[in-house]
Amino acid sequence: MTQSAPPAVTFTAVAKAFGPVRAVDGVDLEIRRGETVALLGRNGAGKSTSIALLLGLDEPDAGEVRLFGRAPGRAVRAGLTGAMLQEGQPIPRVTVRELVAFVGSTYPRPMPVDEALELAGLTAVAGRRVDRLSGGQAQRVRFAVALAGAPALLVLDEPTAALDVAARRAFWDSMRAYAARGNTVLFSTHYLEEADDNADRIVVIDQGRIVADGTGEQIKRAAGGGLVSFDLAGGPTAGLAALPGVVAVEVRGDRARLRSDDPDATVVELARLGAVRGLEVAPASLEDAFLTLTSTVASPAAVPPVRESETV
Repeated sequence: MTQSAPPAVTFTAVAKAFGPVRAVDGVDLEIRRGETVALLGRNGAGKSTSIALLLGLDEPDAGEVRLFGRAPGRAVRAGLTGAMLQEGQPIPRVTVRELVAFVGSTYPRPMPVDEALELAGLTAVAGRRVDRLSGGQAQRVRFAVALAGAPALLVLDEPTAALDVAARRAFWDSMRAYAARGNTVLFSTHYLEEADDNADRIVVIDQGRIVADGTGEQIKRAAGGGLVSFDLAGGPTAGLAALPGVVAVEVRGDRARLRSDDPDATVVELARLGAVRGLEVAPASLEDAFLTLTSTVASPAAVPPVRESETV
C-alpha cells in the first residue's frame, strides 16, 4: 500500500513567545501541495514569526513544524523551499546573473539561470550590478534568488512592497505561472486585493492565532457578506443592530452602514419599518472582512474561524 505524500506545510500546536508576548499561540495549519495561500494579519499579529518558524530561522517553544514531512532546515537545504524576505542588503560588485547563478549552485537541482531571470523579469538587467539597481529591480532580484533552487514551496514576505502598478501585475503573472507548474506558494501581503485576486485560500492570523481560513468568498461571507447603507435623515440609530442579518453597525454623519450576512432580509425589514432613502447594497470586500476579523472587538471567540470544509 502506497502512503500518500505529506502536505507541503504542517503546523501542529505551534507556539512561540517573546517574554510575555505570545507571538504564535497554538497554531494548527496544513497547506496542501500545489496550493497558493495568502497569510494576512496586522503588524505584530504573528505573520513574521510564523514565517521564521516555517523556514527554520527560529525554533518553536512548543509544537512541531514540518515541510514536506521534514524539519524546516532539512527542507531548505534540500532545495524544497525558497524564500523572498523583506530584509537583505545588495551585494556590491556582483551582477544579477552572477548572484542568481551562485545561489542556484548551492542547491542540488537548481533552476536554469535564464529561466529564473525571465520569470523574475530581470533578463534586460542581467549584466547590471546588484547594488546599482532601483528598489523595484532589487525586489525582483530577491524573487529570482528565491526561485534559484527550483523550490517546490515558495515563501514570499510582502513581495510587491517596492513595485509600481505595472511591475506588481507582472510579478503576479510570474507567480501564477510558477504555481501552475504544481508548486506551492505561501505569501504575506498588506495589499488585500492581491490576496483576493491571487490566492486559492486565505489564512488570517491575529494575536498569534488563526481567526479565519478559507477562500476569499468564504471569509467575506462569514464576516458579514454584504453592506447595506442608507441615509438616516435624522432618524434614530437604536435598533439597527437587531435587524435581521446585521452583524455590525457603523454610523458616519447622517448615513448608516450595516454589515449583514443576509442583506435581503435586512433590506426587507428596513422597508417594513418605513421609507429608506439613498439605499445601497454591495458585497463586502476582503478589507471589510479583514477589519471585522482583526478589530479589537472581534476575537477568535467572537468570530469563529472559517475552514475550507465548512459550507458558508
